[in-house]
Amino acid sequence: MNDLVGTFLSYFGVMYGLLLGMLAVAAYQNKSDIDRIVVREASSLACLYRDVSVYPEPLRSQLQERLRGYSKAVIEDDWPKQRLGIVPEDSTKKVDLFQRSMMTFAPKTPAEEIIHAEAFSQFNTLVECRRLRLFSINTGIPSVMWYTLIVGAVIATVIIWMFDCPVRTLFFLGGVVTFFNGTMISLIIVMDNPFRGDTATSASAFAIVSDSLMDQSDFNPTQGN
Repeated sequence: MNDLVGTFLSYFGVMYGLLLGMLAVAAYQNKSDIDRIVVREASSLACLYRDVSVYPEPLRSQLQERLRGYSKAVIEDDWPKQRLGIVPEDSTKKVDLFQRSMMTFAPKTPAEEIIHAEAFSQFNTLVECRRLRLFSINTGIPSVMWYTLIVGAVIATVIIWMFDCPVRTLFFLGGVVTFFNGTMISLIIVMDNPFRGDTATSASAFAIVSDSLMDQSDFNPTQGN
């Protein structure tokens, strides 16, 4: 009986281990992708701020102010809502306002045309990364996989209890396996939703941009400051 149960446990352990590993890798990869998207969005915001800083007044100050408002909205409005699984909308209005203001600029020199084209390229990158971030707010492992994962953990414990051996040994073996399975499942839960939990993706990238660049309300590279 023990040989039969051991053989079946080996087969089941391989299949369940593959499932655990696959979900753990998928959850970690998803979180890493979200982290990169957030950093890229913040970097595009910083580059766009510098690009519009060479626009003529009063448009330059207006665009800078709208970007500072967007950065503040992302930190103070987007992130708290994202942690609750809510897709924020307030910062979208600020993006629309910035685009409308930017569209009013008509380049008069070849240099202004180059800067305007580069600014639009950075703006498109910003919008793309923003949409990817919003689409990822409720990204997670499908419920059917969670059901399979939990059922598999229960089956693993039941199989161990089918061994013909002292109860103390069964408690030890069952406890070790259950503890490890629970640890793996907890790890997947923590990483499953990138914007929630203790390991959630933070707004530190936007905070760095805001502190190092956005506070420079009079930033104008053409004046050497």
